[in-house]
Formats: sequence, structure tokens, C-alpha cells
Amino acid sequence: MVPWEGYLSDETMGTFAPIVLYWVYAGGYQLVLHRRPLERYRLHTRAEEEEKNLVSLPAVVRGVLLQQLVQAIVAMILFMVTSDSSAVVVQPPIIIQAFQFLVAMLVMDSWQYFVHRYMHQNKFLYRHIHSQHHRLIVPYAIGALYNHPLEGLLLDTVGGAISFLVSGMTPRTSVFFFCFAVLKTVDDHCGLWLPYNIFQSLFQNNTAYHDVHHQLQGSKYNYSQPFFSIWDRILGTHMPYNLVRRKEGGFEARPLRD
Repeated sequence: MVPWEGYLSDETMGTFAPIVLYWVYAGGYQLVLHRRPLERYRLHTRAEEEEKNLVSLPAVVRGVLLQQLVQAIVAMILFMVTSDSSAVVVQPPIIIQAFQFLVAMLVMDSWQYFVHRYMHQNKFLYRHIHSQHHRLIVPYAIGALYNHPLEGLLLDTVGGAISFLVSGMTPRTSVFFFCFAVLKTVDDHCGLWLPYNIFQSLFQNNTAYHDVHHQLQGSKYNYSQPFFSIWDRILGTHMPYNLVRRKEGGFEARPLRD
């Protein structure tokens, strides 16, 4: 039994819940990002954000909305093709769902690592497609899905579809998986190193880890996203870092060369 049962289908929730959650979670971060009490948790100063970023907030919002429009269309098509409206879908035992969840995480990580890395290594793809995401040299939450539309389709939307299909999860399980992936992705771009943050505590691939990738020194490293750092470590693209306090307040993820 889930709260939306009897009101919305699992397919509808799987399509739109991650989008709504993105704006609620990222919007919450955006509202508190410039609050004075949180200055001591920032990975970059406000001055750095204003000086280094090459795209305005309204342009970022428009870019994310465009990607989510494509995401919603693909999700509706995917559910329409894979779902049988005449059949009753029975949820598997929770242990099976947990296994499917893990499989989907590993598949999504694998897909995103290799596509993401190739977009950095291919000069044409980087210049004309992936560089759009790196206009946010100082990441912030709302910009988590700010990408070129083609990258958004290949990296996130297709990656999510493959994860869903390979794991064999039901549409109901996918609601929780895609919402979890959205929360993790937003958190990785939030620009804050917060105490008691469960994502930053449980995952080595976290806000500071991805911040290193957005820095010039780390741009050829830390490609893994959004969950684990397995492929970076296996294939030698892991960039270690020190998280140090700045004198003026906040933290700095300082890359270390091996």
C-alpha cells in the first residue's frame, strides 16, 4: 500500500514524482544556500559563485525544465511499452526489491561513468555538448540537471531507462528508485558540506567528490556518478582530495595528485 494508490498509477508517479521532488529538494537548497548561518558549510564563497559561473540562474532553470520535459516523454513511452494494463502487478518480496535497487544503482553508475568520461575525452562532444554542464564551475542544487538536451537524454534519461529494464523492477519500485537518484544527484551539486547529511556520510561519491570534478585540476577525474566511485578506482580516474577549512569560513575540497 502506497499513499498514491487509488489516486494515481505507479507509472504516473514514476514519471512525475522525481520531477516534482527535484524542484522541492533543489529549491529548498537554493533558498538556504545564501543564508548567513550556512556560510560556514559552503564549498565555495558567494563571490566565487558569482565570478566563476558562466550561466545565469534563469538560463539554468530553463535548461533543467527542457531536460525534464524530454525525461517525462521518454518515461511515459517506456512505461506504456513495458506495462500490461490488463495484468495485476504483484510487488516482489522486499529483499528482491532491495536487490533490484542495487542492480539499478550499479547499472546507472556504469552507464553514466562511460558516457560521461567519453564526453570529456572526445573534444567535439565536450566542446559542443558536455561543456554546457561545466559552465557551472561552482555547482549548486538547481543546476544538478543543467545539461545540453542531448546529454540529458543520453546520460540521465536513457541511463535511467536501462537501469529500470535491466533490474527488472516494477513501476512501483521505480518510483522510489528514481526519486532516490534525484535526491542523490541534487545533493551532489548542492555546494554545501553539511553535518549529519546522510548522502555525504554514507557515500564516498558525494558533494565534495563531485566538486573536485568541476574544478580545473580535477576535470579529468572523478567521472563516477551518482552513487559509487567504483569505476574511477578501477580505471585510474579517481582524484583524492583533502577537505580543509577556509580562513574566511566554509570548506574547500582540495584535489591531491597521486
